[in-house]
Amino acid sequence: MARKSLYERLGGKPAITAVIDDVIGNVAADARIDKWFAGTNIPRLKTMLVDQICEASGGPCKYTGQDMVDAHRGMKINGGEFNALVEDVVKSLDKFKVPARKKNELLGALGVLKPQIVGH
Repeated sequence: MARKSLYERLGGKPAITAVIDDVIGNVAADARIDKWFAGTNIPRLKTMLVDQICEASGGPCKYTGQDMVDAHRGMKINGGEFNALVEDVVKSLDKFKVPARKKNELLGALGVLKPQIVGH
């Protein structure tokens, strides 16, 4: 029997969407990084994040946004700001009681994006 994908083990698109909705709320309340999201089309951002996490976790979604370097070019995001976002994601994952193994798998899949986001 094949092992289920992380996407399936997380609960699929409805669960990912719920977490992302919560993450957006965390980010909006986080003075360390809220400036990066001011003026952002939040519904589009949510859709892009859900699709990105869905795809990264082995789901059927296809992320169609810009690559991370182009999306963050000129922003000069630093490591502390990236880590603040990760903390906001972890806060939401904890709220939804995502077990440590699944949480670490997901953070690992997203962590590879750091060099594409920080410093550009």
